[in-house]
Amino acid sequence: MAAPTYSIITFGCQMNRADSERMAGILESLGYVPAEDELQADLVLFNTCTIRNNAEQKVYSYLGIQAQRKRKNPAIKLIVAGCVAQQEGERLLRRVPELDLVMGPQYVNRLGDLLAQVEAGNQVVATEPIEIPEDITKPRRDSRVTAWINVIYGCNERCTYCIVPLVRGREQSRQPQAIRAEIEEVAGAGYREVTLLGQNIDAYGRDLDPKTNLASLLRFVHSVEGIERIRFATSHPRYFTEELIATCAELPKVCEHFHIPFQAGSDEVLKRMRRGYTQERYRQLIQLIRQYMPEATISADAIVGFPGETEAQFQETLQLVQDIGFDFLNTAAYSPRPGTPAAEWPDQVPEEEKSDRLQRLNRLVAEVAADRSARLLGQVQEVLVEGPNPKNPRQAMGRTRGNRIVFFDGDPEPLQGSLVPVRITATRAFSLSGEIVRAGEGKPQPAELEVCA
Repeated sequence: MAAPTYSIITFGCQMNRADSERMAGILESLGYVPAEDELQADLVLFNTCTIRNNAEQKVYSYLGIQAQRKRKNPAIKLIVAGCVAQQEGERLLRRVPELDLVMGPQYVNRLGDLLAQVEAGNQVVATEPIEIPEDITKPRRDSRVTAWINVIYGCNERCTYCIVPLVRGREQSRQPQAIRAEIEEVAGAGYREVTLLGQNIDAYGRDLDPKTNLASLLRFVHSVEGIERIRFATSHPRYFTEELIATCAELPKVCEHFHIPFQAGSDEVLKRMRRGYTQERYRQLIQLIRQYMPEATISADAIVGFPGETEAQFQETLQLVQDIGFDFLNTAAYSPRPGTPAAEWPDQVPEEEKSDRLQRLNRLVAEVAADRSARLLGQVQEVLVEGPNPKNPRQAMGRTRGNRIVFFDGDPEPLQGSLVPVRITATRAFSLSGEIVRAGEGKPQPAELEVCA
């Protein structure tokens, strides 16, 4: 008898992708195998995101197709996990009665138990707050080179636009020993790089007894043999400290890349967002990073069209982007989310105005990123090879320590997982091209980045 098949469709952030890997590991431990086509799978799981309305609506579109399959074949299992599941709960069953299981993010590690209830003939909704148990299952990781490691779940912040605390719950840090054990496991499996994940990773350890912090965790896991690179995301400017920056500069495995969302360049907008810092505080943080680590790349998130944002306030965001010189920037137009304070405010910015501001910001981001990339032309960068170029299988693809994607000629299979020196021969806003440097031709050189004013 053929093994049952599964398909997981993931929306949203790295945290969701890491959760999907864990759920895939649980399903395979139960005897499921990956399906080649989600429209042929015996079990379909949607791991959902509710940060933006368009992502949420896309989930319902996908669900409609799968619900039609289920009506023809009741044996198919349909699951909605993640943030939309947590937000909607039983309302999802009323909207899509074909669903077997609705489960919030805190139930990822309990997927096997919940499926057992489904097998017993129950329609299950699991969204009640719980303590997240330490996970002893093995994720089915999508990469053979880099691994995501959750270090803290949830978020205690109350940004007026953000639904994450409502759907992912309060902060819950994992014990340092458990984190190190997981890193040792992936190192033993041949992984070369880990990314430590948290919605607000700078908050790591403040809920533990005794209290600790991210800087201490980085020092604790740094000595794991086999791991060559360590990254972390996402940082909050309110909690980002000089101790953390100094620790990153001190530890050679920690990569020179920081993702620190600023969200808006106007102090008035930041106050209405309830972010807890000013644009001047943000500038000081970036200056401090570049004093300790001049070669560091900086990425961030920004929102345009927040309720009440004026054109003058939007111009402050443009000025901040220009002054800082971001290497990457994730941008979005404000999207009202149910249950958040800002969604109820009367001074919503018209959609056409939000769209116009987003287009202008994206043009500036591309210009600034292209300028930052151009500085690397002719330099030799250390690249960790992740696999083939998706658009050209005869080329390899990898990342610099600064998290820039690099494409270069070479057989990806034997190079995968290797650290190779690559001379940059062409630059674009968000990717680079290069050629392998043979022995004796040169060595990696850090980019020379200016300290921002």
